[in-house]
Amino acid sequence: MSHLDTAALHASTIESSSLYNKDLAPVASERRRWRTYNYAALWISMSVNIPTYMLASGMIAGGMNWSQALFTVFLGNVLVLIPMLLNAHAGAQYGIPFPVFARASFGVLGANIPAILRALVACGWFGIQTWIGGEAINAMIVALAPGWAKFHSGAAVCFVLFWLLNVFVILRGIETIRFLQGISAPFLLLIGLLLLLWARGKAGGFGPMLSTPSKFQSFGEFFRFFIPSLTGVVGFWATVSLNIPDFTRYARSQRDQMVGQALGLPATMTFYSFIGIAVTSATMIIFGQAIWDPVKVLARLGNPWAVVVAMIALLMATLNVNVAANVVSPANDFSNLSPRRISFRVGGLLTAVVGLLMQPWKLLASYGSYIFTWLVGYSGFLGPIAGVLICDYFVVRKTVLAAEDLYRRGGQYEYLRGFHWTGVVALAAGAGVAFVGLIVSPLRVLYDYAWFVGFFVSFGVYFALMPKPAAVPQAAD
Repeated sequence: MSHLDTAALHASTIESSSLYNKDLAPVASERRRWRTYNYAALWISMSVNIPTYMLASGMIAGGMNWSQALFTVFLGNVLVLIPMLLNAHAGAQYGIPFPVFARASFGVLGANIPAILRALVACGWFGIQTWIGGEAINAMIVALAPGWAKFHSGAAVCFVLFWLLNVFVILRGIETIRFLQGISAPFLLLIGLLLLLWARGKAGGFGPMLSTPSKFQSFGEFFRFFIPSLTGVVGFWATVSLNIPDFTRYARSQRDQMVGQALGLPATMTFYSFIGIAVTSATMIIFGQAIWDPVKVLARLGNPWAVVVAMIALLMATLNVNVAANVVSPANDFSNLSPRRISFRVGGLLTAVVGLLMQPWKLLASYGSYIFTWLVGYSGFLGPIAGVLICDYFVVRKTVLAAEDLYRRGGQYEYLRGFHWTGVVALAAGAGVAFVGLIVSPLRVLYDYAWFVGFFVSFGVYFALMPKPAAVPQAAD
């Protein structure tokens, strides 16, 4: 019996465990219906969104020219694809979500540490996306009814409306996400292309749009901006690179998820980032200033119905990425805290509430706070988690897990009262070295490379502290 066919057997023998609920259970083979297109569409729908646009446009605002910004985005997404595919393997192989996968390296209870760190970052992203969606709704209403701009609570009302729409999708469940991706991905790419063509027409062609030179006078100046920017790009998807098993557990095969992700992520992120780069450059010609927020650009289109169509497209994209990237993982992570009490839907609702409490408007105050504080900052926690997971799964265990033991106390993943302190120490070491750059100015480079430093330090510490490869029995065939 193969790993794919044993998922149902595993589920039937662990249902009495306190570490089990149906949302965290291994996915049975008959429920694994996601194919190459589904994973390509997943990344198309998650990449075509306002934060992607702002990531690239922020680099233009910070001084890069269009080719420098585009290269940074492409390289960062190729780099983050590597841990993405590595962590995805366990989900497709065993049908398990991220917090259950983390039990192998952190212990059945210790897995809550990386899971909650990941969940809090996702809550912050949920808040950011919801705030942006509310702004888009507000801009759309103002375009149709200019008097709405005088309504003091208008923005707050739109924010709540979009929050409620997200909650509705959460309550509908994971299959709604697959449906939304399938119908929206091609449409969203078309809208992005039309926006690019509009900017080209208004600016007088791609030549003027892309003629803005780099503000950096030397390679050293550029490099000092490039490194944290590259780390920010990696950090942008460092969240999903951890919880990708939440999606690949539904994969029909390893090939489906690997090919779909490799086709969907770098190409779409680079393409949509180019739109952000080109349109931001065009705003300097069209409006006399660089506008890095696309909601503000679209609000100036002039034609109210053009504004409405554009805002609807961005709202669809924002809803897609918000639920797929920022709800699935934390919902499972919160569920992992108390599987018997917290379902996927309850975990999703907790995500929605915590996201509001993280005050997303402050994270979007400027391109600097968005890229260098938010993206680079949290990557210092997520890089070390990836280092521990990948070292444990590929180097120590050679991709072999005892699936049933991931769901029970007293098994080989119990370690010391449910905690594997080697994993916890490695995580702390990686994060500690990365963040020392914030305290010791001469070591600032460690923070600028936060994800990379954290990953390699935690990987090395975990490997050094593990006494020998774990002897894990193969599942019975």
